[in-house]
Amino acid sequence: MTDKRRIVISGCSSGGKSTLLAELAARGFHTVEEPGRNIVREALATGSDALPWVNPEAFVRKAIEYACTSLASVRGLNAPAFFDRSAIDALAHFERLSIPLPADLEARGRACVYSSPVFFAPPWPALYEQDDERPLPYEEAVREYNWLRLAYPKRGLAIIDLPKTGVGARADFMLRTLGLPLSAA
Repeated sequence: MTDKRRIVISGCSSGGKSTLLAELAARGFHTVEEPGRNIVREALATGSDALPWVNPEAFVRKAIEYACTSLASVRGLNAPAFFDRSAIDALAHFERLSIPLPADLEARGRACVYSSPVFFAPPWPALYEQDDERPLPYEEAVREYNWLRLAYPKRGLAIIDLPKTGVGARADFMLRTLGLPLSAA
């Protein structure tokens, strides 16, 4: 795919993706937050069971809806948009847990098309934090990361690993790799 406008940052939970997204936003680029933490936050606040560790199907359904809505919201944007995770992360969650993927979810997820390459935040123990919205232990986050490293290429997307550096250097690395200016302003 030659379209470099729908760029995904994926990889390990608590690997610095949201911090990198905030840096890109501060530089004037359009960014889209991770659906998962918003879904978990809402479920915890409302008592919903749409938590990945309670009801994976409800969680994935909401994540894919969010991904489709997010992509639609930038359809007319003729500039890069950076996404913290994607529908592919949600679909891979089902695959990793060996849960049969409902056909409607698979179709909606496949309709979400992103640019290649995808940037991957590697496991980084010094950054890893657990909280109410991210209760999984570091080892489980690494297993999820390894599964995602299979899921993206399986869907035809190349992966570029982000360096374990400060957020400014990470943003510079991404933007230079994409041939974009270091600021959108």
